[in-house]
Amino acid sequence: MHIWKRFILFEKRTRSRFSLFAKINCLIVLLFIPIIIMYTYSNNVTYNVVSKELQISNTKQLTFLASQIDSRINQMMDFSLILSRDPNVRAFNGLNIWDDRYDQMQTRYAIQEKMVLQSGVTDIWNTRYAVYSQQNQDVIANYNRSSGYDEDYLKRNMSGQWTYGDQGAESQEGMQSFYWFYTDSLAQPGMLTGSNLVIEASFSYENIQNMLDTYKAGGQGDPFLYHKGNDPILNRSADKQLSEELIRYLDTHSPEDTTQDVVKLNGKKYLVSAVKSSYLDWHLVDVVPLYQILQPISLSRNLFYLFMTLLFVVGISASILLYRNIQSPIKKLIQGLRRVQRGDYSVRLHSKDQNEFSFLFHRFNDMSHQIQDLIENVFQEKIRAKEATLKQLQAQINPHFLYNCLGYIINMAQMKDEQAVVSMAHNLSAYYRYTTRMERETSSLRDEIKLLINYLDIQKLRNGRIEYHIDIPEDMLAQSVPRLMLQPMVENSVIHGVAKSYSSGEIRITGESVDGYGKIYIDDDGPGLSSEQYDALNLKMQEPLQEEMGCGLWNTNQRIMHLFGSQSHLQFGPSPLGGFRTEIVWEMPKDDTDSERDTDINIS
Repeated sequence: MHIWKRFILFEKRTRSRFSLFAKINCLIVLLFIPIIIMYTYSNNVTYNVVSKELQISNTKQLTFLASQIDSRINQMMDFSLILSRDPNVRAFNGLNIWDDRYDQMQTRYAIQEKMVLQSGVTDIWNTRYAVYSQQNQDVIANYNRSSGYDEDYLKRNMSGQWTYGDQGAESQEGMQSFYWFYTDSLAQPGMLTGSNLVIEASFSYENIQNMLDTYKAGGQGDPFLYHKGNDPILNRSADKQLSEELIRYLDTHSPEDTTQDVVKLNGKKYLVSAVKSSYLDWHLVDVVPLYQILQPISLSRNLFYLFMTLLFVVGISASILLYRNIQSPIKKLIQGLRRVQRGDYSVRLHSKDQNEFSFLFHRFNDMSHQIQDLIENVFQEKIRAKEATLKQLQAQINPHFLYNCLGYIINMAQMKDEQAVVSMAHNLSAYYRYTTRMERETSSLRDEIKLLINYLDIQKLRNGRIEYHIDIPEDMLAQSVPRLMLQPMVENSVIHGVAKSYSSGEIRITGESVDGYGKIYIDDDGPGLSSEQYDALNLKMQEPLQEEMGCGLWNTNQRIMHLFGSQSHLQFGPSPLGGFRTEIVWEMPKDDTDSERDTDINIS
């Protein structure tokens, strides 16, 4: 008992240590969670702030570029207005009746000189001008024209707005350009009266490209000029594939005057900004690779997550190593203790490692072996005492029946009834052949029924009024029961039931199995007992054996309890036949089977 208490105390301490390991693992996980949450929040705030500042900066730069383009266009429009009021231009559109050819040439030269000077103000923005005299059907331009005055060309383009294209005119190198036509006519817009002076201002798309190239050189974007339905004007180093995908996106999402969107193209995020030009009705679009600009932040975040993952893996590896070297042996020891607690003292623990646990396992094995030896010695002593008690009880039952049989044989011999003597001797020999086989304390119910048949045939020889019926289910015949379990009950029915009444003589033996319990009922049609007598008899079965009690029923009850446990017992009560009923109840073992199945025993 002292050793067992030490084991129980050790198990409790081990369980507390095991729970401590679980708490430490939970604490590590709880420490990881707030760190990850705080860093994720901080990273998202940084990401959003940088992204917002980038959007604001990009919008400002793009708006400044659009204002520069609009400023240069406005200068062209102002110059066209001033040029239309120049005296030489007025003279060019006059009748020129009194001017000689020299004066006309001087006028044309002065106009061209002014247009050339204006177009050469800056190298990045080259402009072209042309002065049309509707009255003289003549034109003066600061660039080479392959065609002269064209009335239809003027009428088609007198819209008052900047338009893009070749306008049907043959320009140098056939380049696409933006055109604007101005006239000081008071007539309806787009209508020519026949004496109008028309100023044409135009610039090539290369001017836009020059400014886009300059803008791109100072930033990280990829700008272009966009108008739905026209080919976009790209910078000279533009990513054409990216621009095509973005143009397809803009065609389906018409940009407003000022627009900013984060667009995902080819699985990557881009910041798309658009600013509308006040004069051209085109959008200046800039696309910035957001993923590249914010890559350091994303890289820092990914490195942090990688580091936390590696740290978590290291923690898990350390936990597994700890479990393998400490918790696993402790768990094995706990399982061994629980098996010992359940009564399995043959458990042994083994360890391949030579450490403190191997020493502990060795001591556990020694203690388990000592406990097993002690328990086995006590158990064997109890078995020997139980066998002695059973043999003593059986010895008390066998002589009780023998005396009656020998008395019957003597009587029949004196009466010269040889057949009765032979029949009695035959049944008696079969009976004692069975009862004297002491190598086993139990027998099958089938053999017990055969013994009852021998016994009842003997009693029937002695008393011709006796009739018996046996009905036992076939599935019960293989059950193991104590030897001579039924014979004292039947003998009690014969002696105290049938023998005490001249009108009775029926004995019925039936059986059934209910809820894992076997039940056998032995009924007779004798006088029976009162309810108080039944209660007193049932109570005596639970008390120690007394001198005034018959030992047959009490011994049988004790044998049943010894073999099947305290739930097994004898029960006495009134019989449906009107006499005495003995009910034998025992718990049927689940693994108790019979290899040879016979038919039900039904004997009348």
